[in-house]
Amino acid sequence: MVFGYILAIVVGVSLGLIGSGGSILTVPILVYIMGVEPVLATAYSLFIVGATALVGGVQSARQGRVDFKTAIIFGIPSIIAVYATRALIVPLIPDHAFTAFGFEVTKPILLMILFAIVMVAASISMIKPQKKTAEVDENAPMVYNYPMILLEGAVVGVLTGLVGAGGGFLIIPALVLLAKMPMKKAVGTSLFIIAAKSLIGFTGDLKGSEIIDWKLLGFFTAASIVGIIIGILLAKKIPGEKLKTSFGWFVLIMGVYIIVKELFL
Repeated sequence: MVFGYILAIVVGVSLGLIGSGGSILTVPILVYIMGVEPVLATAYSLFIVGATALVGGVQSARQGRVDFKTAIIFGIPSIIAVYATRALIVPLIPDHAFTAFGFEVTKPILLMILFAIVMVAASISMIKPQKKTAEVDENAPMVYNYPMILLEGAVVGVLTGLVGAGGGFLIIPALVLLAKMPMKKAVGTSLFIIAAKSLIGFTGDLKGSEIIDWKLLGFFTAASIVGIIIGILLAKKIPGEKLKTSFGWFVLIMGVYIIVKELFL
């Protein structure tokens, strides 16, 4: 348990440093270290990451690194999608999803495999060197590609609802590419979007029959919040690109481990 709470601090540090990766760590920690059932762990992840991201978003807003108009444009379809997914779609997934090659895939296994696939995809985007682009002018007016921003918001919302991933690794590139937003402002804006859709998505689980362990959830969230404060402070001193690459390799290893464990062990 203590080790799990220490790792919760790492979750917050990740969000504070690179604006993503929180849920990618949270779900495996909850399942494999804290002993939380996978479906419930995705719900817990929404609350933990949402609360932590909210603290980070407020800090970023105080530094003028949040574009609230973009957060609303991207956030509305994302919030609707994540709430609908948690409240309507996840409960419809049968306990015994399907059988393939004589192997029975249950609902918990299906969600963990989906999560591992998301981890691998995220890790590749983190490891892959970023193309050098001209620095975006902080004071330049935002250019909105509304259809693409709305579509991306909905897709990220469904992903968040299914596997409890905040989706920062998808949101940040979308804001930089589709809204021509400076990287630092994209990270801050992403934290607010993650906070809103994750916390509202969590409310979609409160209507179910799941019993929430509020003590565990509270302690884990508190530790994660401590971590994001540390991460925001460290972000001023650690090169973000090097950190992102190292984190990407770690996430890749974790994703492959989950796939192997769920399917073969």
